[in-house]
Amino acid sequence: MNLQTLELKIPPPIIAAVVAVAMWGLSAAAPHWMAPAARIAVAWVIAAVGIAFAASGLIAFRRARTTMNPTRPESASALVTTGVYRLTRNPMYLGLLLILLAWAIDLSSGWALPAPLLFAAFMNRFQIAPEERALSAQFGADYLAYQTRVRRWL
Repeated sequence: MNLQTLELKIPPPIIAAVVAVAMWGLSAAAPHWMAPAARIAVAWVIAAVGIAFAASGLIAFRRARTTMNPTRPESASALVTTGVYRLTRNPMYLGLLLILLAWAIDLSSGWALPAPLLFAAFMNRFQIAPEERALSAQFGADYLAYQTRVRRWL
């Protein structure tokens, strides 16, 4: 199977939803390791930070009037490098990652904890790397300079 066929095919929120459901299923197979009150508080804080990152990224794209379609990065009309994009090149994906981490903590399952890392690895290979190629082709030196200033995740 040619792995390139998976590049930019599945929108990241769908990938995150599939991972979240898998985490829920896996959590039934392991004992809980964190007290309910503590895990809920920690999970809510991490989820709130994740939502803030994702929302900030969406708002910045809207302000720049560029596409938010993750399956067509070549249709971007602007390179967004301000706001939250000064901290991370992928705030929406970082937001999804943090939400998955919050979910893993809320589930309090050792089996669910690696899932956010698997999500990040999948995103790096099948979403972010192809996006970076498309943005490099479209925005050239400006995008390459941005890549040297700002990290992929944090």
